[in-house]
Amino acid sequence: MQETAERDVTKFRWDDIPEEPLNPLLSRKLITGDRIMMSHVILKKGSVVPAHKHENEQITYILRGTLKFEVNGRDIVLREGDVLHIPSNVVHSAVALEDTLDLDVFSPPRQDWLDGTDHYLRGK
Repeated sequence: MQETAERDVTKFRWDDIPEEPLNPLLSRKLITGDRIMMSHVILKKGSVVPAHKHENEQITYILRGTLKFEVNGRDIVLREGDVLHIPSNVVHSAVALEDTLDLDVFSPPRQDWLDGTDHYLRGK
């Protein structure tokens, strides 16, 4: 006989999650679990995400707009409906070619996003 742990589930609505401004062209909303993080990233046209890497696997899904990523020296343009998987510790950057809403999923959660040490996004 298998036992299952009773765990609470949580329902979220993106409209109810506070938007965190990071710089004049970039903001985000976060939902975090024990081992996964989901975020809405809101980028205005011209917003730049500087080159960086992280231990977290990343999946980016474009809900609206267009982002141009640079990964391993090549450009990858993502439009509405496109999905990009970025493995752990791969250097990447992005620029919003138009106003864009993307859904990013990270595993494990981005600790730098949780504790505010993501200076590369904050222009510091």
